[in-house]
Amino acid sequence: MSGAGQSGPSPVVRVNDHVLPNPWGVDLAQRTSVLKIVSERLSLVRYVFLVQIEDGIATATQRASLEYADAVLIGWPEEDAPDLIAVTDEQYQEALGQVTLMEEYIDRFRTMEQHADIDGMTDTLIRITERVAHVRRTFQPKFLLPTFAEIRRVVQDEWDEDMGRIDSEGESDADTIRSLQGEFDALGDESGASGE
Repeated sequence: MSGAGQSGPSPVVRVNDHVLPNPWGVDLAQRTSVLKIVSERLSLVRYVFLVQIEDGIATATQRASLEYADAVLIGWPEEDAPDLIAVTDEQYQEALGQVTLMEEYIDRFRTMEQHADIDGMTDTLIRITERVAHVRRTFQPKFLLPTFAEIRRVVQDEWDEDMGRIDSEGESDADTIRSLQGEFDALGDESGASGE
């Protein structure tokens, strides 16, 4: 059935005088639906990134990008949460613009994933998360969100500490090996001396 009485999500969305497709299948007339779109998209991208880096030791930046996504997603509000504000038309258009940018970054992320460009994926996850944070701040301005820089500082300190432990464990292992090698050499010398 088609026509003016048709219900359901609009197949297009207007952003700053541009008509864009509505691939998400949500009713964008209900403005808080944008929250559902961005949280689901970020959750998916975050998971893909995690799978890509799980086989190695994540760098501080990789860890920080995951922590940033987690911080933005934590306590995600339901579409009818009491602390969400009714956004103005201008705020809503800006939020939709952020969603559009997010989707562009997701397209780049996919390409980077196909080329196993982990560094590029790391940076792009940060950019995607920034877009999602912007949308969340628009609808939930009283919810305090950290910046990537704040998270990066904390994660870098933790990473440095972890690497320091690995280095010190490696040094003690090397000392143990040298000590054992010395004992082995001494035993060899003793055996050689007694056999003569």
